[in-house]
Amino acid sequence: MRNKRSITRSPRPAAQAGFSLIEIIIVTVLIGGIVAFAATKILGGGDRANHNLARAQVQTLAQQVESYQMDTGSLPNSLEDLVRQPANVSGWLGPYAKEAALKDPWGTPYLYRVPGDNRGFDLISLGADRKDGGTSVDADIKYE
Repeated sequence: MRNKRSITRSPRPAAQAGFSLIEIIIVTVLIGGIVAFAATKILGGGDRANHNLARAQVQTLAQQVESYQMDTGSLPNSLEDLVRQPANVSGWLGPYAKEAALKDPWGTPYLYRVPGDNRGFDLISLGADRKDGGTSVDADIKYE
């Protein structure tokens, strides 16, 4: 004899219930944790990249200051002299830099001092923290 099964009635309704609320919550928390971890790895590298970029920009800006000095016979009084010709300066063949190049990757103007501590001028980026000193990506970047 054959058992007749009803099409409308399921023999095991609990087996077809799907995911429980706790299972959905656990999966959501795990996915959120993975996304948060990945985001910190991806976005955390931004400051390191900006630090390396600032180091390169300091060297480039220092070369532009030296080009100004070779053309005019004196160091610029400020970094703005690289962008716009100052009055009473002869031999200026600029602009030597663009206005945007006078700020570091964090949007802080580079510090420029004449005379410098060890040479004719100092050129410094304060790093990610925009404060004197610091370590890692917060460390000052100086022209050397």
